[in-house]
Order: sequence, then structure tokens, then C-alpha cells
Amino acid sequence: MSITDPRQFGRVAVVMGGNSAERDVSLDSGRNVLEALKSRGVDAHGIDGIPALLDALRAGHFARVFNILHGRGGEDGVLQGALASLGVPVTGSGVLGSALSMDKIRTKQVWQSLGLPTPRYVRHRVGDDIGTAIEGLGLPVVVKPSHEGSSVGITRVRSLADLQAAVELAARYDGELVVEQMILGEEYTVGVLQGQALPSIRIVPAGEFYDYHAKYVAEDTQYICPGLDELGETEVRELTLRAFEAAGCSGWGRVDLMRDRSGNFYLLEVNTTPGMTSHSLVPKAAKVVGIDFQELCWRILETSWESGIENRESERAARDDSRFPTPDSRPAGGRLA
Repeated sequence: MSITDPRQFGRVAVVMGGNSAERDVSLDSGRNVLEALKSRGVDAHGIDGIPALLDALRAGHFARVFNILHGRGGEDGVLQGALASLGVPVTGSGVLGSALSMDKIRTKQVWQSLGLPTPRYVRHRVGDDIGTAIEGLGLPVVVKPSHEGSSVGITRVRSLADLQAAVELAARYDGELVVEQMILGEEYTVGVLQGQALPSIRIVPAGEFYDYHAKYVAEDTQYICPGLDELGETEVRELTLRAFEAAGCSGWGRVDLMRDRSGNFYLLEVNTTPGMTSHSLVPKAAKVVGIDFQELCWRILETSWESGIENRESERAARDDSRFPTPDSRPAGGRLA
């Protein structure tokens, strides 16, 4: 749905922060989104975390939600389910797409069932024999938590001597672990916006891997967009849309891939609420096709109509003049001051 008048959105809650491992990145993303929406005339307000958001929604203060919570709570179907029960529209994927794509193991199972390429893997439970787990994979492998993002808890393992430490790191986070075949080659990411794939980005970190530091801190990571020639772009964008839709995702998001030295693509994971920081990838790809950051945030907000949820409180929320403190005024998990 294309919106031309910011008043059509009503009052918008930009929910950010929370208490996941990605809290700091989410706060950074949220501040950027909030500023962009306000610059376009949207009546937008920042809310830190789900409990404070639900309190405000039950009081009828907001018409819809721009979700920029990264990681658990915001990308795993929890927020989406709560908002669906309240009849409040929210940006991005719904309950199914969010919950499924947050689980790397089950996302890979869906892709495999449809014949979509993804690295070979084994699921590993803490306490099981890790040596047995990798017998069929061989080295090198990637060890990671099944339910985290932003490279949290991930280790690349080239030697058996490093395997146990990798398992111990990933096991600090809840859920099963994924031990995955390491694809040697180039790393790519493709954003999705309103049913269209954005140009690919080839990621060239200064170090060996595109880790948390390279994503959010380093200034020497190279981003090449478009990352492929015309034929390669067509192939990777088609694969991205198939993978995104197979996982039940909608609205906007990002699919991460590897391309091996023979030119074959492998799907890694889907991000249903990608970063919106100065280092983030969806804004970089959008800019290449003429979509600036303010317009990108506007279009993402438009995806809240895709949920099909009609909020009967919209008009009242749009007229409510109450004010809300910024997320920085409260600790994680606490109530707004």
C-alpha cells in the first residue's frame, strides 16, 4: 500500500532496545529510524522494549508499530504474536516468518525440503559428542547458536583443537547449536523491500571474517554494490526472493549468502529486522537504486498494512496528544519514566 499523507499512519511507536544480545545495535537503529520518520512528518515516538510498548498500546496511545528490535523478542514472533492479539499493525514479517527465520535449523530444513541450496550442517545439543557431530562434515566448520543474529556467538573452526572452545561460546546462548559446513568464497547479502530484491552487496572485510566488529565498528570493511554482474544479479535476487518467501517472511528483510569458488550460491539465514545503523546493509543497497534513508523508513512503515490488521483505535490514537520519553530515559526491561 502506498501512503502519501503521514497522518494516515496515525501515531507510530518505534520500538527499539529491549534486552536481547543486540540491544545496543537496536537502539542505534531505532534512533535513526525515529529521526527519519519525524523528518517526513510522521507522528513517531520511541519506546524501549516490549513491556513498555504493550502498556502504551493497551492505553490506546498508538495506531501502529515500527519494529526495530533486533534478536530475541523482536524477531522471533513474540512481539508479532502480542501485537496480533491486540489488533495492532506492525512492520515486517508476521508470527510465522519471524519465528521460523529466527531458528536457523528449521529455516534450513524448509529450504532443503524445497531444494534450495544451503550449507550442510548438523544440529548439536550441549552435552552431545561434538566429534561425532562433525564426522560427516569435516573441517572447516562454523559453530553458532541457532537463535541469535549479528554474528553473536559464532566461531569459524579450522582445527579440532579449537572446536570445544567454539561450542562453549555458542552454548552461552539458549537453544540448540548449528555446526555448519564452512563455504570458502565470497559473502553476499540481498535486501528485500515490499516484494522486490534490492541489489546485492559483496562484503569484503579487512580481516578474515565479517564478524561483529567488522559489521558495526570497523571503517575499513568494503561494500561493493551491486556485487555481481547482470547475470549473477538476476540469479541471486531470484534465489533471495524464493528463500524469503519459503521462510514465510514478508514486508522487508535481508538474506545472507555465500558464493563458493565455483560460483555456486548457498543460503545462510534470513534477517527479518535488519540493522538501520550507519554501517547497515539494507540502507546501502536502497541508496544505490535511489531510495534515501528517509524514504526507506517510510516504505518499511508502509509494510505495516501488509499484516491485514485493522486497528480500531487508529483515529483516537492519532488525536491523542500525550508525550512519551525517549528510550534512553529508562533501563532495559523497565517502564518508561
